[in-house]
Amino acid sequence: MKLPVTSYGETGSPVVVMHGLFGSGRNWMTAARRLADKHRVFAFDLRNHGTSPHVDTMSYPEMAADVRETIESLGVGPVALVGHSMGGKTAMLTALQYPQVVERLVVVDAAPVEYPPAFVEYAQAMRNADLSSVARRAEVDAQLVDAVPTPGTRAFLLQNLILDADGARWRPNLPVIEAALPAISGWPAEAAGLRYDGPTLFIFGGKSDYVQQDHRATIAAYFPQVQYAEVPEAGHWVHAERLDDFLAALTPFLG
Repeated sequence: MKLPVTSYGETGSPVVVMHGLFGSGRNWMTAARRLADKHRVFAFDLRNHGTSPHVDTMSYPEMAADVRETIESLGVGPVALVGHSMGGKTAMLTALQYPQVVERLVVVDAAPVEYPPAFVEYAQAMRNADLSSVARRAEVDAQLVDAVPTPGTRAFLLQNLILDADGARWRPNLPVIEAALPAISGWPAEAAGLRYDGPTLFIFGGKSDYVQQDHRATIAAYFPQVQYAEVPEAGHWVHAERLDDFLAALTPFLG
């Protein structure tokens, strides 16, 4: 499936950026504009997110195939492929299965491992919110408080709320995403035995536990040319929380 793309910049080497769960290409807008000084940057909306079509299934092999097809359709490859969290796992599998479209790989706060299921409560809270008479975003925010107590996380989720003349509705395909969460938290069997020999950078937040020391042997088995960069003051949303520090780690690697 060809994905929606927002592009930034007109010259320089191509960089594709990909969001995480409940995100969209818009999450990368500020970083992409900064990178566009020296690169052509393409922000993808992964399936069932952002402005992408709603489809009935959502696995990493499907998402990697979407990314390959979209990169090839742009005619700019191979690219520097940058992905955060779910987008990072998608980027990893794309590089492993389709190395011809990936010139270098950047994974932001994710590892090729299975994590405990997370975000189920978020998906359920969003899906169960009563949008029938909503006129303001604050009304939905109030409905999410019990399941999502952190204001910043609610604000992130509420970026997915559409409010227009037709009323209120969610942009992502929430039922399919909720059903896919066990697979998204995991790591696909299709990656077994594969390796990507291109330059690889893992950027992780010092306050996050998504990339741990005991993951490094597994990472190196898939990505033998791996380098690491820690952003000490960042949590999981590294590029949103500490943009300058994130770009300081990323930009030299992109060349």
